[in-house]
Amino acid sequence: MGEKNIATLLKSMQPQVLDGTWSFVTVPNGKVVPPGLSPLMTYREPEGVTLLLDDGDVAKSGLVAAFHSKGISLNVNSSLYAIGFLAAISDALAKQAMSINIVSAFHRDYLFVPVARVDEALSVLKRLAQTGR
Repeated sequence: MGEKNIATLLKSMQPQVLDGTWSFVTVPNGKVVPPGLSPLMTYREPEGVTLLLDDGDVAKSGLVAAFHSKGISLNVNSSLYAIGFLAAISDALAKQAMSINIVSAFHRDYLFVPVARVDEALSVLKRLAQTGR
């Protein structure tokens, strides 16, 4: 059910940029999610539903987009019980003053970084995989 050892996770990750550009949008409680969208992620919060949409769906939705980003798959099967893996990644990118949004799914984790900084994020992640720091 996925790797738990932080050293193995860091050494094994193979970050790869996802196709497309993505933005977070919200549909407030009491409003209907616009039909015909294909969100990469859907999450129900107390204030409403958060969707992660590609540019085309953002335009179709009429919703206000926030955090225009590129997605990066870490391409390592991390356990949902892994301790410290995402903290190490978050710390490495925070040291570069980079805002990130992390999405953990069943099999792997994904980062969403500002579009203009995706190459820098990849460089930091690859260095982290090589050195463990």
